[in-house]
Amino acid sequence: MKMFIRIFAILLFLSYAAISHGQRVWIERTPDGKAQLRWQDVPQASHYRVEYKDSLSGDLWKPAPLPDQWVIGGTSFTDLFSMTNRMRFYRLVAVTAPRGTLSYTRMFQQLTKAQLAALLASAGIPITPVYDVKAYAIYYDTVTPDGLPVKASAAAIIPVVSGKSLPLMSYQHGTEFVTNRVASQGSGEYTMGLAFASVGYVVSMPDYLGMGLPIGMLHPYVHARSEATACVDSLRAVRILCSQAGVSLNGKLFLIGYSQGGQATMALHREIEFYHTNEFTITASAPMAGPYDMSGTMSELMIADRAYDSPSYLAYTIFSYNNVYRLYNSPSEFLVQPYDSTLPPLFDGAHSSSQINAAMPSVPSRILKPEFITQFKNNPDNPFRIILQANDLYRWQPRAPMNMYHCAGDNLVPFANSQVALTNFHALGATHVQLIDPYPQGTHGTGAPYCFYEAYRWFETLKQ
Repeated sequence: MKMFIRIFAILLFLSYAAISHGQRVWIERTPDGKAQLRWQDVPQASHYRVEYKDSLSGDLWKPAPLPDQWVIGGTSFTDLFSMTNRMRFYRLVAVTAPRGTLSYTRMFQQLTKAQLAALLASAGIPITPVYDVKAYAIYYDTVTPDGLPVKASAAAIIPVVSGKSLPLMSYQHGTEFVTNRVASQGSGEYTMGLAFASVGYVVSMPDYLGMGLPIGMLHPYVHARSEATACVDSLRAVRILCSQAGVSLNGKLFLIGYSQGGQATMALHREIEFYHTNEFTITASAPMAGPYDMSGTMSELMIADRAYDSPSYLAYTIFSYNNVYRLYNSPSEFLVQPYDSTLPPLFDGAHSSSQINAAMPSVPSRILKPEFITQFKNNPDNPFRIILQANDLYRWQPRAPMNMYHCAGDNLVPFANSQVALTNFHALGATHVQLIDPYPQGTHGTGAPYCFYEAYRWFETLKQ
């Protein structure tokens, strides 16, 4: 796996003067005072990353925070956290790392229609299998949130059928704390993947970064862009597997996921339409019960002084974002005692949500320092607020058909997430996006089967 680097030293100091070496680079101030870099495209670069330091002596180069574009596919970058009254140095790294290359395949299960029928019936999934299926664990090349090469894992579930071209599906799983409870290990939501494959979809089930394949990193939970890049590269790898196995694809692509998987599905839809229309055409996407409004609905819920059924979500989000964006050097900067020392060890990929919930107060905001909450509430430029806004998923105009499914009685991911997304999509002209409530009294748990079944019925009308 090779990388090559073109480095340009750029001095940012009040006037935003630029110094470049061997390549044209421009730097200017945006209307709101932030630093914006633009550069000439480097031949054969798969993507770029920007690094920074505040002094040329001593400090290590650090990845610049890119809330809305971690893997830079174009030739520009805006530093959302730059300041107009201090010096900052940048360097640009052009990366030629492979993405979506299939590096390992292992078939770990083959099931007949009869076996699938019994399995789906026992799981309460009202789908009648049409085909036998084969399930593979795959490793593939993708990128970290910093834009560096890394391997990730996924399950690929393929119907056993000849003489027929099949549609491709990307299935995004919901929140999981235990790293091996994922589809590539035959666990987690793997059975749902079997159900869709049994009726004729080739199913890609990415584990996401930090899950499945052990790579020694905390899963970047609800970080929209790295979820999306991992999913895109999983689709690429599954297509390679199909080519190797002689499985014909018909060019149709379906996206689906629930809870965190709903958020990842919407992020994937956006990623494909922004950067990959030359590779993929989305037939339909079904984001379900996802936290699309991180900076509004979800943040208000998490900092409220009231009980919440799964307080571990707040800790997971804060640790994940701090790991990605590097806002704080220590949990003691934002967590009160004893949680600053008792919670971090529980996010080791071996502890379940119930174990972490038991170690937290029922009111999740009580793990946070009062000054952290005050700053967050009162400062519109609070860095954590900026990060949450960057992970909102409704400031774009979907082009392909999208049905959001969500139950009004959801107790964990409020229905307002989907209402906010729908209002913004329609305001931007995407009036074809729909919000469907298949079971208004359904909670996050009890409503899930209704959402899945309605999405399945919709996809079936578009599959052939």
